[in-house]
Amino acid sequence: MTDLQQNKRAAIAFYRTAFEGRPREAVERYVGDRYIQHNPWVGDGPEAFVAHFDRMHEEYPDKRIEFVRAVAEGDLVAVHTHQVWPSDTEFVTMDFFRFDEQGKIIEHWDAVQEVPATSANPNTMY
Repeated sequence: MTDLQQNKRAAIAFYRTAFEGRPREAVERYVGDRYIQHNPWVGDGPEAFVAHFDRMHEEYPDKRIEFVRAVAEGDLVAVHTHQVWPSDTEFVTMDFFRFDEQGKIIEHWDAVQEVPATSANPNTMY
């Protein structure tokens, strides 16, 4: 049986660990036998993920992330984040992780949107 709360915690820990500059640790702790990547800017598989996040941390060591919410259903977890990058550029991300039967991440999709300076409505993106 899928442990939805544990999968949410694992998705957040995986993302935070990689984002904060420890992608190899993130893969070793939270990724299953395979890692299917759907982000077109990141190669497929765990080694491509590690290389991407190592490079990102080297180029942008001061980036920050806040986890706004996580939603789990079946073998999927969706994570909604607020990211602040150098020069105070802000992004909203929505990441989806698929878990295997052992509670390990095996697939990832995401969408990234820059927070605009103005909005047609008074609502935040969170």
